[in-house]
Amino acid sequence: MLNTLLLDATILLQYPTWFILICVLVGLVYALALYFRDKSFGEQSKKLNWLLGSFRFLTVTIICLLLLTPVIRSTTTESEPPIVILAQDNSESIKANMSEEEQAAYQQKMEALQNTLSEKYALKTYSFGSKVSEGIDFSFKDKSTNISQFMEEMYDLYSNQNVGTLILASDGIYNQGSNPIYAGSKLNTPIFSVALGDTIPKKDLILKKVYNNKIAYLGDRFNAQIDVAAINCNSGSTKLSISQRGRKVFEKVISVNNDDFFMTEEVTLNATTSGIQKYTVTLSSINGEVTKVNNTKDFYIDILDARQKILLLAESPHPDIAAFRRTILNNQNYEVEIAYADKLTESVAGYDFVVLHQLPSNRNNISTVLTTIRNKRIPHMFVVGSLTSLPAFNQSQGILKINGKGTQTNDTEGVLKPGFNLFTLDASIGDNIYKFPPLSTPFGDFSAKVDANVMLTQKIGSINTEYPLLVLGEEQNIKKAVMAGEGMWKWRIFDYLQNQNHEIFDELLGKIIQYLSVKEDKRRFRAFASNNLYNENEAIIIDAELYNSNYERVNDPEATLEITNEKGDKFPFTFNKTNGSYNINAGYFPTGDYKFEARASFNNEQLKAGGEFSVKSIQLEIFETTANHQLLHMISGKNGGQVIFSDQLDQLASMIDAKGFAKPILFDTVKTRSLIHYKWIFFLLLALLTLEWFLRRYNGSY
Repeated sequence: MLNTLLLDATILLQYPTWFILICVLVGLVYALALYFRDKSFGEQSKKLNWLLGSFRFLTVTIICLLLLTPVIRSTTTESEPPIVILAQDNSESIKANMSEEEQAAYQQKMEALQNTLSEKYALKTYSFGSKVSEGIDFSFKDKSTNISQFMEEMYDLYSNQNVGTLILASDGIYNQGSNPIYAGSKLNTPIFSVALGDTIPKKDLILKKVYNNKIAYLGDRFNAQIDVAAINCNSGSTKLSISQRGRKVFEKVISVNNDDFFMTEEVTLNATTSGIQKYTVTLSSINGEVTKVNNTKDFYIDILDARQKILLLAESPHPDIAAFRRTILNNQNYEVEIAYADKLTESVAGYDFVVLHQLPSNRNNISTVLTTIRNKRIPHMFVVGSLTSLPAFNQSQGILKINGKGTQTNDTEGVLKPGFNLFTLDASIGDNIYKFPPLSTPFGDFSAKVDANVMLTQKIGSINTEYPLLVLGEEQNIKKAVMAGEGMWKWRIFDYLQNQNHEIFDELLGKIIQYLSVKEDKRRFRAFASNNLYNENEAIIIDAELYNSNYERVNDPEATLEITNEKGDKFPFTFNKTNGSYNINAGYFPTGDYKFEARASFNNEQLKAGGEFSVKSIQLEIFETTANHQLLHMISGKNGGQVIFSDQLDQLASMIDAKGFAKPILFDTVKTRSLIHYKWIFFLLLALLTLEWFLRRYNGSY
């Protein structure tokens, strides 16, 4: 909003001033020469000649003056009123300290203040809390307060503008962002603070904070750290309890021994159920508490059922089995069971990985086990020993063929094959494995499948052979491996004797099992949420991918989504197509647990995919009930402003005037323009010449 005032206008010539006399003289001589002795008009000649001569004199003189290229210089002054920023804290803590009547009265005062300020200043209004938005919102529903973010945004918008003052209406409580004192000083403008809320501490139990891991593994134990505070509750007691889906899992009585009480409780819980688990921490109330809302807090933990079941199936007891078991148990993602072929009572279909030690044998051909492994596509590993039936072994897999020559064996050392790159191994393995004790391998010829990956080759005595010792490969989309010798238990013991740990052996065997047991996602339709756990102010975003029979990503057909809450209510959506995949922003959902299912129809095949997510509440605002006016005094004091209260809002405009902070800025603008560009001069000359011509014609002359 600019007010413009024209101060002056001056005509300037590009030549000396006395040239004007020449122009007048030229006009006078021209007029006299034309009309002084002209008798064309008879009796009217004298007066008419003077009139016509005057017209010609003015015309010629003006034309001559224009030849001097005169310009007009004008000066205008623009007045820009100062900007006044009025910002309202829109967080829940403001509403908690006001009744409905007080809120209505406060809103009325603020609206009156806006009207008063907008008459004199360029008023800009904002609301702030978890985010900054234009205009004042009196809903007081933001779940957090970030004052420094508001200050920084005002700096970005108005740092180079004429900001007269900033009015900050807040209770001084902030729970996100940095200290606003330092952010406010960057704006370099006076700040008036309207202090809201109550600074008198009230009797209150507060569950301040819960610190916990984001994830845990099924069957493990995890810790939660709980901060408890109490104000003016001396000599009272409360019961701290934790429940999971209505089942109490922890309870403890806490005695409050002073008016400014604080303690931290460490709690260890068991991860008994997989998925995102909600835990509710509760403090039993004390008589006279100002609010009980901050006595309860929820926290969530994603308990992963990532453990894979591994079966060690052996022909008979063997030290290798114990060595394998100890190494596998070092990884908390695995659980291992040992079974013997002649006593196996359950199907191997329930396992994720199987080690077949000296199997198949002459006594146990395990044909049923091998059929189940093939049908269920279970990755597995053969360990060849003296009890292995080599003909049955060769029929069971195709990545390594062993043509045995009798029952004799070789003592074979392992050598890491150069160029092996299926997975990364620590350099210490290649440097030390050749020192390990020899294994017992069958005496015969060994040949690996062409596309198999040989990891270790055999060194027999002092001769390095090309015979494979450890081979990894894939048949019919089933990963498998063959260790062509027994006695790996000696490697584990030797590793400890040399290095006082089992790290090299565990690294070698662990990487092999990890490579073989990792499951590839072969689903042709997949859907997944961007997070497993959302805050209640976060939008739910779900992506989906569809693959054709060649596993090329496509998004030609329509895909739909259905989200279901705990009550069974369903919310349908249609996916958007983006960059060969699908995406949907489902918006905001209330706190709770949800399931989702995506559907697509492709080549007459109905495809489904789904998952789960949870939405947790943000409870930052309810855990601080005492206003922090000291912070507002520091912000205003540091920036040359003043703190007032809501009952002084009607005086704030006059306070700003009295301080003299908000002053308009004056801009002088000088413009120059050649006189010949003004159209009215052309029309003036045209009028003079036309009038002269008309009078001459009217009186009988040309």
